[in-house]
Amino acid sequence: MKGSEITEGVYAVGGPGLSSPEDAYVYLVNAGSEIVLIDVGVGLSIDRIEKNIKSLGLEPAMIWHVIATHCHIDHAGGLAYLVERYGTKVVAHQRDQEALEGQADERTAASMYGVKYRPVKVNIVLKGELEKLSIGDKEFFCLHTPGHTPGSISVYLDTSDGRVLFGQDIHGPFSKSWGSDLGQWRMSMEKLLALNADALCEGHAGIYKGKEKVRNYIESYLKRHSQID
Repeated sequence: MKGSEITEGVYAVGGPGLSSPEDAYVYLVNAGSEIVLIDVGVGLSIDRIEKNIKSLGLEPAMIWHVIATHCHIDHAGGLAYLVERYGTKVVAHQRDQEALEGQADERTAASMYGVKYRPVKVNIVLKGELEKLSIGDKEFFCLHTPGHTPGSISVYLDTSDGRVLFGQDIHGPFSKSWGSDLGQWRMSMEKLLALNADALCEGHAGIYKGKEKVRNYIESYLKRHSQID
C-alpha cells in the first residue's frame, strides 16, 4: 500500500494497513531538503515503510531526522536500522533517553512484542517543556506531555491547512513498569486541548481532521480515565 496523504507534505507511511500490524503509525513530513519521520515502528517491516516513502517520489536516504515520541518499541524499534543505514539523527526527550539508549530495557515494552530492542544514541536531547526545532524548511514544536511514559512528547507544526498535531498514544495504556503517571497524563491532555489543533495524527487510532473531532477524541479519553488513579 502506498503512503497516505494527510495534508500537504504530511503522510502516513507505516502502521496498520501500511506496514507491520505491530507498528504504531509512522508519519512523514516532507521538509524540503530532507524527510522527518515521527516514530518508526517496531522495525519488523522497515522495507515496507521504505517502499511507501518511495511511492511518494521520495528517497529513504533523505530521512535525516526521526522524532521519537517515546521509548516504546512499537514506536522506536526501527531506529537502529535507520541510524545504521542512513546515519539518521534521533530526537527524543531526556526522560526517555535512558530507555532509548539501552539502559532501561523494561521501559521499552519490548517483551510485549517478543522483539529485542536495539538501542541507539539520542542525538538531539529535548529537555524543556516546549522546544522548537527548525529542520529543513519546517518548524517542529516538541511539547513534553508525560503520562504514558515520563519522556512522552507530542509534536505539532503549522501548515497552510492548519495545525497538525502528532499526539501519539493519547489513549494510553498505562503501566508502573513504564513509569506511567495518570495525573501527569491528564495535565498533558489539557495541554493538547489548548493547542486547538486542526488535525490529529494519533499513534494507534489514526487520523482525525477538524477541530471538533480532535477535541472530542482527546476529551473522550480524559472522561474514560477520569476515575482511574
